[in-house]
Amino acid sequence: MTPIEHPSLLLLPGLLCDARLWRDQVEGLADLASVSIADLSGADSIPELASSVLAQAPTGRFALAGLSMGGYVALEIMRQAPERILALALLDTSARPDTPEATEGRLKLMQLAETNFPAVPHSLLPKLVHPAHQEDASIVGLIVSMANSLGKDAFLRQQRAMIGRVDSRGSLLLVQCPTLVLCGREDELTPVALHQELAAGIRGAKLVVVEACGHLSTLDQPPEVTAALRQWVSALES
Repeated sequence: MTPIEHPSLLLLPGLLCDARLWRDQVEGLADLASVSIADLSGADSIPELASSVLAQAPTGRFALAGLSMGGYVALEIMRQAPERILALALLDTSARPDTPEATEGRLKLMQLAETNFPAVPHSLLPKLVHPAHQEDASIVGLIVSMANSLGKDAFLRQQRAMIGRVDSRGSLLLVQCPTLVLCGREDELTPVALHQELAAGIRGAKLVVVEACGHLSTLDQPPEVTAALRQWVSALES
């Protein structure tokens, strides 16, 4: 009997996150897909990050999932190389450009990073995870560890990339592959309404809202997020 060939799945982390952001999903999807995780720390523009991801990507067509900043990069990949993408998952992200208020906040954090980078992940924490998990030592420790691993220079590059990102709403209709849009119910950084907008703009997209969940949904509610991704991947033809 010929073994089933699983699709390739490439995961894109968010700001100050590395492969550990997806640790539970990598384990939970291993029987359905050949999973790899891209590095999003080496460039200071979304188009450059997208080009870098495509250089890291598996050969041929692959499924693509991005969380937060990873979602911004995923949408840019859909513009640069839509023929490569088998399916798309957008988690806790937005199609909109940075608002003036968000840019102002980023610039303040960049200034803080120059003098006291270790304070940055702690200042971000209340907006990253659900209030019920903000005292969870394993989650908090992981977020801080990922941030320290990436460091100040990568953080500054990532913030410049997000400040300069374009409005992706006009290109959503160009997405022709099976698409999952997922977010936490209590995501303060990219609220549910932004995901409703994403799902409405992409033909056939499925919207999943995870309860008792903040921005880093893969850490806040791993089983629910993994289950949604399993259903998304399972629908793909091998």
